[in-house]
Amino acid sequence: MNKYCRLCSFFPALLLGVCSFHVASCQVSDLPAYNTGEVSSVIVPPIPDKLAFASESVPLEYYDTRESLEEDLAVTMYMHSKTLKTLRATKRYFPVIEPILEKHGVPADFKYLAVAESGLDPEAYSPAKAAGLWQILATTGKEYGLEVGTGVDERYDVEKSTVAACKYLKKAYERFGSWTLAAASYNAGMAGISRRMASQDEQNYYDLFLPTETMRYIFRILSFKLVERNPAAYGFYIDPEQYYEPYRYSVVEVSDRKINWSDVARQHGTNYKLLRELNPWIRGYQHDNVSGKTYKVKIPDANFRTEAR
Repeated sequence: MNKYCRLCSFFPALLLGVCSFHVASCQVSDLPAYNTGEVSSVIVPPIPDKLAFASESVPLEYYDTRESLEEDLAVTMYMHSKTLKTLRATKRYFPVIEPILEKHGVPADFKYLAVAESGLDPEAYSPAKAAGLWQILATTGKEYGLEVGTGVDERYDVEKSTVAACKYLKKAYERFGSWTLAAASYNAGMAGISRRMASQDEQNYYDLFLPTETMRYIFRILSFKLVERNPAAYGFYIDPEQYYEPYRYSVVEVSDRKINWSDVARQHGTNYKLLRELNPWIRGYQHDNVSGKTYKVKIPDANFRTEAR
C-alpha cells in the first residue's frame, strides 16, 4: 500500500476514469457521438485505435489491455452523477493544476490522476486518512513540505498539494524512467512497484502482475481522460455554460499570532462559509499561529456567489 496516497475507496466511480494520458495520439474526436435518445442504452464503450499516457503508448493490441480499459471505461461511463459532477469541475480546477504541472516538468496528463484520486474534490478524505485533491497521507504531506495540523492542513490546498504531488511524481520518474510506472507508484508506492518489478523481472507496467487496485489504476485514469476529451461519445451532454466557473478572488496575507477565521472573513466583507470554500486548508474556526507564519488567504470577489456557478 502506498505510503503517499491510495485510491478513495468511497469514490470508485471516478477512480475509474482518470489520469494523465497523452491526448495527441488519442484520436478521441473520431469516436461516434450517440444520439441523446439512446443514452439510456447499455453499450460497450468505444475506445480509440491508439492511445497514450504521457507520450507512452498504451498497448491496445493486447486483449487484456483492451478489456481492462473497456471495463473501467464502462464504470466511468455509467456512474452518471459522479462522472457528471467531475466533468463539470474540470473547468474550475484544471486551469489551476495544469500550469503547476508544466512548471515542474510533469506531463499535463497527470491532471487526470487527481481526478482518479478525488474526483476533483478538494475536501475529499479517505478511510486511509488521505486528504485533498491528490489524496496525500499526513506523513507524506510533511515529507513534501506541507503543513499538516488540526487547524491548518495544506493537503487541502489545491496549489500546494499539486506541488507536493509533482515532487513525488518527478522522484518516481527518476527512479523508474517511465511516467506510467510513476503513476502506478502513486497508488502502490515506489517500493511496492520496485519489489514486484524485481520479483517478476519485468520493466513495463502492462506486463506486471500487481495488486488489483493498481492494475486497474491506469485504466481508471485513462477512462476519464477519454470521457473528458469527448463527453458526447459516452453519453454526457454538457453545454459550455454548465461547467463550474473558476473562482474569482483576491489574496490577503494573515500572520496574527492567534487567528480567528470568522473575524478574518468579516474584516474582508465575506463570511466563514465562503472563506472555507476558497481555502479548504483552513480546518477550524481559530488557529494558534505559534510560528508567526504568514498565510495567503483567498477572499471572494464582491460578486462571487452570483458569478461562480
